[in-house]
Amino acid sequence: MLPAPSIASDKPVLLRVRGVGRRYAGVTALADIDVDVRGGEVLAIVGENGAGKSTLLKILSGIVQPSEGELDVADESGQLCPVELHGVREATRAGIALVHQELNLAENLDIAGSIFLGREPSRFGVLDLAAMRRASKSWLALVGLDLDPGTLCGTLPIAQRQLVEIAKALSCEARVLILDEPTSSLSAPEADRLLGIMDELRSRGVAIVFVSHHLEEIMRIADRVIVLRDGRTTGELARGEYDRAAVERLMVGREIVREERRATRAGGAVRLRVEAVVGAHQRRVPVSLEVRAGEIVGLAGLVGAGRTELLEAIAGVTTHGGRVHLDGTQLVGDASKRVRRGLGIVPEDRARNGLFLEDPVSVNMSMAWIGRHCRSRIIDAHGERTLVGRMVARMQLRPTNPARLVQTLSGGNQQKSVIGRWLAVDPGVLLLDEPTRGVDVGARAEIHAEIRRLADAGSAVLFASSELEEVLLLADRIIVMHEGSLMGELAAHEATRVAIMRLATGGMQS
Repeated sequence: MLPAPSIASDKPVLLRVRGVGRRYAGVTALADIDVDVRGGEVLAIVGENGAGKSTLLKILSGIVQPSEGELDVADESGQLCPVELHGVREATRAGIALVHQELNLAENLDIAGSIFLGREPSRFGVLDLAAMRRASKSWLALVGLDLDPGTLCGTLPIAQRQLVEIAKALSCEARVLILDEPTSSLSAPEADRLLGIMDELRSRGVAIVFVSHHLEEIMRIADRVIVLRDGRTTGELARGEYDRAAVERLMVGREIVREERRATRAGGAVRLRVEAVVGAHQRRVPVSLEVRAGEIVGLAGLVGAGRTELLEAIAGVTTHGGRVHLDGTQLVGDASKRVRRGLGIVPEDRARNGLFLEDPVSVNMSMAWIGRHCRSRIIDAHGERTLVGRMVARMQLRPTNPARLVQTLSGGNQQKSVIGRWLAVDPGVLLLDEPTRGVDVGARAEIHAEIRRLADAGSAVLFASSELEEVLLLADRIIVMHEGSLMGELAAHEATRVAIMRLATGGMQS
């Protein structure tokens, strides 16, 4: 399908893209892109993982330069002028700020220092820390965070780090704000808050470029939608011209078959038993639960409820007491020892804790398999190549070259690499923290299908998700957490959004 012509509007164009493309080693990642980014509008860019969204955002924000095409940026009078963005600083000076999907706060700095990094106010050559913290407090308040600006960024959970990143971008007084999957780590209330902030910024004349795999958010907030597939534009639609089905067809070139809730499995033997485990949550509440063979159990709750801390404690990443049993045998020691005993974990922050970013896909996908099949420190190279080829096809990775560095893949394909690592070894217990964060609608269905197949083969699956839709769709049983405690348990047939939210906000189970 040919791209639609740019849709007429009386809103001022702040950033114009014409004929932009990008090639990597002869491979086309983006081709012939035309976009007008207008003040006072939310422009959504959607597409499957690997469609070229991240490449386009990197070009707009100066991280990479286009192989062809040109960019024009409006000056203070509104006149469009050609510009070459050789780096993030130049983009910032042009009024363009990007909030990455993979967060990059300086974790050794406090919040104020990270927000003003490179732009620190000073008096008589000395950093004005008081001014930095006052200003940071106001930007944090805008994104709904009541935090001490002196808090170290490295101590924040991923959802709060995401909001600090957005506050940092807003502090640059950007006229064009680019948000790459900004709600992927947020709970529903926090996502609603962010959409409200976007609406407020739009009313002030800010141009917002918004990338999200949550199409319901696109339907709510976007004035226009541009759809990419295989590096090219397949359509541009204005509000009132699109619905979810139309966007999905442009994304994948086909109708997406809706997932159906999994038939509840009869109870098998207990594979995972957690007894009075205390995670790193500030309340230090002992938690006990069981997951049976063939069962998928979802952990629901708001951000800060303690889901991530519980999964990390079970995996041996951080623990402050309690016992974890796999098939009746107590697991002791750190995460590496528990992995060797048959436990796998897909962390919430894949870039930070789940991937070897400077290694190829093959290394990342075969890591767990090598740990179980290496004999006398000799790797079965043929077996590894066969395994990687099979898993690349099974996970439908794009591009399919296993020699590609995993850091060059889109966020969704990186997530497939982490999950594929564990599916390759059929773990007795698989723990997943936000299993489809930053994953498009088609890839999400594929990941869900693989998780179901793993459970059908007898594994016990325990996953945490901020998306109630995902919890309701995937889980046989739902455990709801609030402030570190288990508030209640719901079978799939009795679970509703209202019932889950009642427990997640501290209410009693009816």
